[in-house]
Amino acid sequence: MAGTTASPPPLTVGMQIDAVIARIQEPMSANTLFATVIAVSLAFSFYLLNSGGGSSALAMMNEKEEEADSLGKPKKKKQSLRRASSTAASTMTTSNDEPEPRWHILKITNYVAATGFLLSVLQFASNASTYLNDSTSLLQFLSIWGIFLCYFFGFFGISFIELDDFAEQQQPSQQQQHQQVVQPPVSQVSRRSHKADSSDPPVKVVNVHPPSSSAPVCTDPTSFKKPSSNIPNNLKELPNSEIASLVLQDKIKDHQLEKLLDPHRAVEVRRLKFDAKLDSLGHAGALAELPHKHDLDYKRVLGANCEIVVGYIPIPVGMAGPITLNGESVYIPMATTEGCLVASTNRGCKAISQGSGASSTILKDGITRAPLVRMPSAKEAAEVALWIDESDNFLILKEAFESTTSFGKLLEARPTVAGRNVYVRLRCFAGDAMGMNMISKGSLAVIEALKQVFPHLSLLALSGNVCTDKKAAAMNWIEGRGKSVVVESTIPKDVVRSTLKTTVPAIVEVNVNKNLIGSAMAGTVGGFNAHAANNVTAVFIATGQDPAQNVESSNCITLMEETSEGDLWISCTMPSIEVGTVGGGTGLPAQTACLKAIGVKGGGENPGDNARQLAHVVAAATMAGELSLMAALASNSLVAAHMAHNRKPASK
Repeated sequence: MAGTTASPPPLTVGMQIDAVIARIQEPMSANTLFATVIAVSLAFSFYLLNSGGGSSALAMMNEKEEEADSLGKPKKKKQSLRRASSTAASTMTTSNDEPEPRWHILKITNYVAATGFLLSVLQFASNASTYLNDSTSLLQFLSIWGIFLCYFFGFFGISFIELDDFAEQQQPSQQQQHQQVVQPPVSQVSRRSHKADSSDPPVKVVNVHPPSSSAPVCTDPTSFKKPSSNIPNNLKELPNSEIASLVLQDKIKDHQLEKLLDPHRAVEVRRLKFDAKLDSLGHAGALAELPHKHDLDYKRVLGANCEIVVGYIPIPVGMAGPITLNGESVYIPMATTEGCLVASTNRGCKAISQGSGASSTILKDGITRAPLVRMPSAKEAAEVALWIDESDNFLILKEAFESTTSFGKLLEARPTVAGRNVYVRLRCFAGDAMGMNMISKGSLAVIEALKQVFPHLSLLALSGNVCTDKKAAAMNWIEGRGKSVVVESTIPKDVVRSTLKTTVPAIVEVNVNKNLIGSAMAGTVGGFNAHAANNVTAVFIATGQDPAQNVESSNCITLMEETSEGDLWISCTMPSIEVGTVGGGTGLPAQTACLKAIGVKGGGENPGDNARQLAHVVAAATMAGELSLMAALASNSLVAAHMAHNRKPASK
């Protein structure tokens, strides 16, 4: 309209910021302002970090160590043991004359800076429209935020690193230049009584013990020698602390304690020795919670289960079941520290018992050992293999083998040739024993029989790894080892819904795609299952089996199908379960109790009955565990179950 003055356009936020920047640039350039803010921030931070005069992180730790020491003085007995153990320890000390940064001040500053930044943002947000139209206020906020950002990008978070990390990383190059090796009494090294002041350099203690001079009888031929004549005649009358000091000084060999004392007292003395050694490493009292009293009969351990004994590990034992197995109810003891495992297996047992029960069959029973023999030429090695394959010649080897045992029966001898090597895989029935000792003894007799026919034959190794023991191997998966077992059950569809909380089609689909296709994609050998090793190991530990043989004993393929009636059929085929009910760890009291709970302690009415029943139980427990876990995966309830059964607040 003519004669009317147009109103100026409204100022946008961007225009207002440009105006503020223009005003700032009048007295000072942008580069100068930014450099000033950076310089002030850096100077402030370096002042806080390097002002000196403050107690260092190491000094703080030493003071805490002194305070902890003043609360409880070590007993004279332990002091003498630490002095004795100091002959086997060395320490390195380092010095550093530079002042330590005040990390504790920076930590406080970090909290203050973070709080101030948040408060400034909240203040600006509470009245943003007013501050945006006020160039002076906007400039103040931008300046404050710029300082905060410089600080955050440069130094934020440094002091949140643990002080111990700084103590362990103090000037590595200077440590190499100034380190001195000394051997003070361990009591002076591990527990300091003096206060650290600003003039004392930070000290890092490194305790390195020499290798033990003692070895178990199974690996040290000198162990069979009689004890030294320097041992006091009144040794049994000495207090345990003095005997432990003699052991620390190497005047008594560790492995001789059981011979010189009694097994129970030997454990007491050995614990004192290890307490002193661990104390010098800063692990005082580490063995305090390790049971060692007469709950375990150490006389039964000596020479059979373990050497250099200091105690035993208590593992919780749960009882799953009952499960109906071959028409009888069985309870399954399981030793494990994995929460939810026993509960899950118990659910599987319930579902199986609600259905047809478990039906288990032994397909093959025979432990194996494969001696490795060598001939001068590959041709002669082939001749040995062909000779063994002759049925009449096998009878010669069988007679030699069975002359060494009352129960063992040689069932098969299968040679494998590799150049000049011949691996003779022997399979024998071992009664109720797992059978490794039995077959090893018999294998030596077989080799002697072969030498009568082939004088140039030499034994390279009693075990040639074609057995195959404690290693994943296709040989065991295909040929079997120990007990080859197949177990099956049919679960009504109503039980699948009510007890397992899933449906038959869902669990079958998960099994095919996980246990079969997934395992095939991973290239597993014998691992076509969900977690067979879990149940096998738990039963093995509870019943005194060799836990390391879980490797081959866990070979398992789990199959599931939907029947024509819509029910669930499940089976587990396990070709190499290696178990026994006599020998090894089966004679220990706790393991004996678990075997008694199953009803298979000792030898069976017929040789092998109890061991075979234990193999049935292992297979049934595995199937119950497979069933329950697969149901949890099919219903997506696995995580929830573990949160309920396998989580608790950390112990203080």
